[in-house]
Amino acid sequence: MGRIVVISTGGTIASRWQGSGFAADADGAEVMATAPLPEGVTVEVVDLFSVNSPRLTTAHQLTLLRTVHEVLADPGVEGVVVTHGTDTLEESAFFVDLHHHDERSVVFTGSQRPMGAADGDGPGNLYDALLTAATTRGLGVLIAFAGRVHAARGTVKAQAVALDAFADPSKELLGKVGFGKVTVLRTPVRPEPLPLPAMPEVPPRVDVVMHHASGDPVLLNAAVAAGARGIVLVGTGAGNATPEIVDAVKAAIAEGVLVALTTRVAAGPVTEIYTHGGAVDLVAAGAVPTGTLRAPQARIAVLAALLAAGDGVDRARVLRQALAAGGPVLVAA
Repeated sequence: MGRIVVISTGGTIASRWQGSGFAADADGAEVMATAPLPEGVTVEVVDLFSVNSPRLTTAHQLTLLRTVHEVLADPGVEGVVVTHGTDTLEESAFFVDLHHHDERSVVFTGSQRPMGAADGDGPGNLYDALLTAATTRGLGVLIAFAGRVHAARGTVKAQAVALDAFADPSKELLGKVGFGKVTVLRTPVRPEPLPLPAMPEVPPRVDVVMHHASGDPVLLNAAVAAGARGIVLVGTGAGNATPEIVDAVKAAIAEGVLVALTTRVAAGPVTEIYTHGGAVDLVAAGAVPTGTLRAPQARIAVLAALLAAGDGVDRARVLRQALAAGGPVLVAA
């Protein structure tokens, strides 16, 4: 099957007891030593960083993105596996997927139980990720976890502690792993990849604001005042809020802030049904609906659009094209 590069970033799969709780401290070689290799696979390990994934920053994710591209510049590499903490895995995987232009697979995995646990899931997940990276092509960035294979786009952490942690609530399962074989059930639809972004000295701030009963514009306005260049509004239902929040969205967009609209409901798309502050009014005000992407990945899409769009480019247009299935992405030269 060939040579797979494993990029180690920490997470529970690399965690050990620290006296009061678990934290990542094992390197990639130690993580790899826990798992059997699929027949015919050889592994090279890149120790990128070792942190619990809630501590990840945009700078970490940009470093990971560039490292994946550097690894795939070697034609002798058959695929890439990224070991990652589960808390923000859906964000990093989607960020890499938005910029992935190679037929070879990049497969994210991790674990829900710490390294060395008698009933640990890390070794099995790592084996499945290696097998998936070695035997699949043209599917973009994937997540291999608990015997299942998910497309990065739309997949979220759906269980806080259960082993079958990931799912796409709005789509059917992409594939399964069992008996030494990966079975692909569908092909994900992906937009044209964004160009590899530069490493900005200060990455753009993108905040998430959730609407709820008695919700008001205070937090949205505070995000703008704090310097946010992008905001994800998490609406109720199919993407609804209030007239006061519509006005705040208009004001933010007038200041050059890119605003995306998602929903706090687990499954289904943002849909323009209601007025009086609903998605009809929010979209008319300039908020970009994110389809079935939920807040963490909607935020990544906004971040990627801000990083991709040059001066004079309509950032909302870039965001819409990045969210669209198969549409070209127009970026300033």
